[in-house]
Amino acid sequence: MEDEVLLDAVRACVLALGVRRTTLTDVARRAGVSRMTLYRRFPDVRSLMAALMTREFGGLLSQFEQGPTARHQLVDGVVNTVRRLIANPLLSTVLDLDPELLLPYVVQRLGSTQQLAEQVLLAQIRAGHEDGSVRAGKPSVQARALLLAVQSFVLSSRAATADVPEEDLLAELAELVDGALRPRGEES
Repeated sequence: MEDEVLLDAVRACVLALGVRRTTLTDVARRAGVSRMTLYRRFPDVRSLMAALMTREFGGLLSQFEQGPTARHQLVDGVVNTVRRLIANPLLSTVLDLDPELLLPYVVQRLGSTQQLAEQVLLAQIRAGHEDGSVRAGKPSVQARALLLAVQSFVLSSRAATADVPEEDLLAELAELVDGALRPRGEES
């Protein structure tokens, strides 16, 4: 059994019911497989959701476009990724119906999607060190700090855009990322 079929099924269930109301029985039925087939691959809904989030959000992370420098690519890539995540139906459903499920990834540990995002940021920061567009610093620390700042824009976007236009906030995110990474003494 192809995992994609199972992940598509859990995605459809979560969009329809939310995470807490989705059961492995629902997923198996929607995927057209037996519960035992599903249990052999994924022991619970949480493991299915982890795989789904990695697939869904990980695909958004690798969509960085070419720019004049690695820093410009990184700034544009971060802002565009945040824009896509804010608009993502799966993330919207989780934030609407089951936001507490994201709390462990904010206060206890980094999830696999966050680790993937950090690796993308790290690669861009290293490229920026090589081309001189990113200020000197320890790349792993710069990537972690950037991840922590950027995830707050994703997770808090609804509250933050209640009285501030989303595009204005994303423009400010671009300024924050660019300013944080710009070599000292370089004009914007």
